[in-house]
Amino acid sequence: VDNKPTIVFFNHRDAAERIYQMLKDKGLVPVFYHGGMQQADREMSIIKFKNGTSNILLTTDLASRGLDMLTIRYIVHYHLPASLDALTHRNGRTARMFAGGRVVYLLSGEEKLPEFVQSKPEMFEIPEDNPIPEKPKWSTLFFDAGKKDKLNKIDIVGFLHQIGGIKKEDLGLIEVNDFNSFAAVRKLKVGPVMEKIKEQKIKNRKIKIAIAK
Repeated sequence: VDNKPTIVFFNHRDAAERIYQMLKDKGLVPVFYHGGMQQADREMSIIKFKNGTSNILLTTDLASRGLDMLTIRYIVHYHLPASLDALTHRNGRTARMFAGGRVVYLLSGEEKLPEFVQSKPEMFEIPEDNPIPEKPKWSTLFFDAGKKDKLNKIDIVGFLHQIGGIKKEDLGLIEVNDFNSFAAVRKLKVGPVMEKIKEQKIKNRKIKIAIAK
């Protein structure tokens, strides 16, 4: 058991949301991602997963291709894929750029792996007293400004360093979109940083900054 980045694949949106709530109730920090969500909510889920605020992404096959994520440790098939093509794209999310990864199939007593699964997996049972992994050590700050507002990564780093008093090792991935931006900040430092930067300006402009929910 560890807290390495994990993608769990489902065949149905409602199942992903149901398991999300179950894991959250148990003290884990998952996010979900599927085609029924608003674009902004999908982007937020992916940003949180990429920057380490969440280490469990619950998703449909929508996330099996097209997303730039290089450090996935585990792929979990909560539902078995419907085809070899789906299996290939799901499993292709891990072991990228020479990184290692592991694929896990969750099977009920009646389920069998489809014939297109060529390798014979090692069977194991999940113990009932399996410990809960550590929670992620990062939080995400949301900035209500982006490239169209002439805001860039250097601006955000300088602001959080000079005004927020944050050190380099406590600042993680920063993403700047057209109209908003996000910065990963070590969770223990978020409170003090938010206290220092409230009512402060970036590039002589007041920008809304909040902890992403």
